[in-house]
Amino acid sequence: MDNAVQVLVNVLETYRGRDRLVRTLCYGCQMVGGLLIQKGDQKAEIGKSFLEISSQLSHCRTVLRLFDDLSMFAYSKQYGLGAQEEDHAMRCLSILTNVADQLYYPCEHIAWAADAQVIHTKSDKWWLYSTALWGISLLLGILRSLRVLVLLNRKMNDHCKNKQCGESFKLSQKEMRSQIQSEVLKIVSSLADLTNAIHWMPAGFLWAGRFPPWLVGLMGTVSSLIGVYEMAAGGSSGNV
Repeated sequence: MDNAVQVLVNVLETYRGRDRLVRTLCYGCQMVGGLLIQKGDQKAEIGKSFLEISSQLSHCRTVLRLFDDLSMFAYSKQYGLGAQEEDHAMRCLSILTNVADQLYYPCEHIAWAADAQVIHTKSDKWWLYSTALWGISLLLGILRSLRVLVLLNRKMNDHCKNKQCGESFKLSQKEMRSQIQSEVLKIVSSLADLTNAIHWMPAGFLWAGRFPPWLVGLMGTVSSLIGVYEMAAGGSSGNV
């Protein structure tokens, strides 16, 4: 029990860890609230309270992301043109993802500032830009993970053809399987987020605006729980 509490404290003391937990609570409240609203009058009032909590937590994350531009710029600068990547497709996908992520933040900041009446402009188009960039980033991330899976599968097949079945190969195979599992989880997480990103696009675009609150919450909760799992396992993923 004490160890579990200490782990939770350690997570909450980091910005990324706190954001993961707030995100999970945000979507979890939206899912519960959406379900309760459909049950009846008395439960509907409780459901509205959960949806308000979800809204406030989402706003909290939006404000905290005002400070993410510099860290994203530092990461993009460190990656550069991806000279360390051996695969050309991986390099292109990673660069495009970094560009989309970098542009996402100022668009969201302008939308937030417009809603807060800090600047005098309409926020709708800036929320649209930020959502579109988020969706593009998620799609590029899915393509990148699929490319990683192809390369890992090719590498494992090459090892088998060359009959490299020593102890070092067994360890390498174990690492590759672990990476395959991580990439599959990233794809599932990104797909869940992508369904929500499309839902928040203007009406008429695929299934935009058709999700009930509980379904938006469910998709976000699935993605968030995968993020929490990856964080606990020492992985990392970029969810908005």
